[in-house]
Amino acid sequence: MKRTILSFILLLSAMTAFAQKPKKEILYLGTYTQKGEGIYVYEFDRSDYSFKELQVLTSKTSPSFLEFHPNKKYLYAANEGNSTVSAYAIDQTSGKLTALNSQPSQGRGPCHVSVDPKGRFIYLSNYGSGDLAVYKLNQDGSIGALADTIQDKGRPDQKPHMHSIIPSADGKYIYASDLGIDKIMVYSVDPQTGKLTPGSVPYAEVKAGDGPRHFAIHPNGNFGYSACELASVVNSFKIVKGSGALVPFERVTMLPSDFTGKSYAADIHFSPDGKFLYASNRGHESLAIYAVDAKTGKLTVAGHADTHGKHPRNFLIDAKGEFAIVTNRDNDNAVFFKRDAATGQLTYTGKEISTPTPVCVKQLFLN
Repeated sequence: MKRTILSFILLLSAMTAFAQKPKKEILYLGTYTQKGEGIYVYEFDRSDYSFKELQVLTSKTSPSFLEFHPNKKYLYAANEGNSTVSAYAIDQTSGKLTALNSQPSQGRGPCHVSVDPKGRFIYLSNYGSGDLAVYKLNQDGSIGALADTIQDKGRPDQKPHMHSIIPSADGKYIYASDLGIDKIMVYSVDPQTGKLTPGSVPYAEVKAGDGPRHFAIHPNGNFGYSACELASVVNSFKIVKGSGALVPFERVTMLPSDFTGKSYAADIHFSPDGKFLYASNRGHESLAIYAVDAKTGKLTVAGHADTHGKHPRNFLIDAKGEFAIVTNRDNDNAVFFKRDAATGQLTYTGKEISTPTPVCVKQLFLN
């Protein structure tokens, strides 16, 4: 009996260890194709920050921004080079990509793509023409029928430049940042058709010349933060429940007080626990780090991390909060930083992926 019990315990332990075996991790890098090949796919080992190249999806269209379907079975790329958006199926064993289809972006220079949290629609931001497009998604992950297009308008001295669209966690609203007209547009989403309707408060306007570029929503859903490219500031907003409206309450710099050069904000992301906010500076070549008060939404500068490369664009904070990866366009590298969960600080690991002109990085876990 004792031997039987012992055998059962050993078997249970083995099964538990197998169940807890770390998932395979895949990294996808989007690039500009003046130097690069297209989309790069790497298998990643977090234990030692090692990686191996799995696939290079050759493209001449500059797939500069990538985003997953919420089921993680599909990847979408905004192609700045030919003003299209492409869909790819993700092999659930290897992480490799297979092309599904492409659609026109309905404008010029699509620089950002996002996906409805329920997987119904994708949203495209056309920087060159200052408009947005909504497409339905098919069950097989391919891009379906056009659902809506909206052209932003500014004053005679303003040219619209739609830069990013971020959906609310429930998919009821989207926040569309237009750098050229200094507005973050708020739209309600028809859950059946994808048609957009201006919110009850249709936009939040920032200080003239701030240039809202990317937007991040706190994990608690109560606050939104805009990284403003031209003024290198973060504008903070309270999100009104029931309407999605944005109410401004704070504007903080992204740069140290002693910095006198030129710098431009790029991307902005939260740590998984929402305690820290990070935003990238091109010129100062850093990530600004803020501690976040979850009750008030206010930010406190916690430091700046050198990105060990020039022109840091998109970056990611590991879904487990253990590290960060920054894409430095002008140094052709994606750099790994160890992250301290208690302080939010980032430490350079010395590990880098050498990739031509990287501007976007995404992380995927596979069973």
